[in-house]
Amino acid sequence: MTTTGAHTPSQPARTRRSRPRTLLPLGVAAWLVLEVWLLTLVAGASNGLVVFLVLLAGIALGSVIIKRAGRRAFRSLQETLRQQQGGTPPAARPNSEGNGLMMLGGLLVMIPGLLSDAAGLLLLLPPVQKAVSRYAERTFERRLRAAGPGTLGDAFRQARMHRPDGKVVPGEVVRHDDPTDQPQRPPLTR
Repeated sequence: MTTTGAHTPSQPARTRRSRPRTLLPLGVAAWLVLEVWLLTLVAGASNGLVVFLVLLAGIALGSVIIKRAGRRAFRSLQETLRQQQGGTPPAARPNSEGNGLMMLGGLLVMIPGLLSDAAGLLLLLPPVQKAVSRYAERTFERRLRAAGPGTLGDAFRQARMHRPDGKVVPGEVVRHDDPTDQPQRPPLTR
C-alpha cells in the first residue's frame, strides 16, 4: 500500500439540507404528540366514548365536505366545457376557486385529532381560503420567476425538442388562438 501524502476524504461531501426540510420531521412529531395529548385530555374530562364519537363525527363531516367540493368542482368543469363549446366568453365562466382548499379542509377534518379538525374548519371559511390562495399564488409565482434554466420552473417557460440525433434544441411554444393568424401551409400531397 503506497501513500502519496495527500489527504483523501473517507466519505464523499454531503449536500446541506434546507432548514424546512430539516425541521419538518420534528414538526410532524410534535404535532402528533400534541394531538394525542389533547385527545387524552378530552378522554380524561369525559370518557372514551365521547372521544370515539368526536373522531367518528370528524370522519363523517370530512367525507361530506370532500364530496361536496368534488361535486362542485366537477359541475364547474362541466359548465366550463359546455361554455367553451358554445363560444361563451371567458368572463362568463363560473368561478371554481376554493374547491381544492375546501377538499384540503375536509381532509384535515377527517384526520383524527382536534388540531387538524380546527385547521380544517378554519380552511372552510371563505376569508381564510382567499388569504391562503393569494399567499400560495404569490409564493408560486415568486419561485417560478426565481427558477433558473434547467429547473422545473424553467420547464413552464421553455419547450425543448429532442432531435433524432440526440441533440436538444431549445425553443418556444407559439400558440395561434385566432384561426386567421395561422400561417398557410402547403398541401402535403401534390
